[in-house]
Amino acid sequence: MKHRIVEELHGVATFVAIIWAVFVLNMLFQAEFNDFGLSPRSSAGLTGIVTMPFLHGGWNHLIGNTVPLVVLLCLLAGSRASTYRIVPQIVVLGGTLLWVFGTGNTVHVGASGLIYGLIAFLIVAGFREGRLGALAIAVFVGFTYGATLIGGVLPTVGPGISWDGHLTGAIAGGIVARISVTPDRAAIKG
Repeated sequence: MKHRIVEELHGVATFVAIIWAVFVLNMLFQAEFNDFGLSPRSSAGLTGIVTMPFLHGGWNHLIGNTVPLVVLLCLLAGSRASTYRIVPQIVVLGGTLLWVFGTGNTVHVGASGLIYGLIAFLIVAGFREGRLGALAIAVFVGFTYGATLIGGVLPTVGPGISWDGHLTGAIAGGIVARISVTPDRAAIKG
């Protein structure tokens, strides 16, 4: 099946709209959706592996995740990779790693693990593929989000911020890129 950027951009818009809808419903009905976040090594926290990206702790958290998420998902949609395949892989692998290795007795919510996964994916995939367009995306993402990537995966990032969710998301993005992107031999040979 041919990669269609327009279709993938519709998927990006739908994904972000769902995140916002969940947040608004949570606020309107004063629901406790965030209880469905990821709790490391607890059976109740298993659901959070897939629900975590859709849950946010407040307006600042939601908006702070929305902007880089839209940028990175649009870059992914414009690449040769399938957004519909890559995003679930990063979410599930990153969430599973966080569930197994996460620190503290807390509930993790937010799309930042996916964001860090997308940063790592786009950088690794760009250099792995070797095409000029993919390399340009990798360099752009590296310059734009590189400091965020490095600073956000350290335990010193600050209280209430899931540095381990960022780290496991980045690891997942790198692994998914390594497994799913094959080098473009023609581009590498020049």
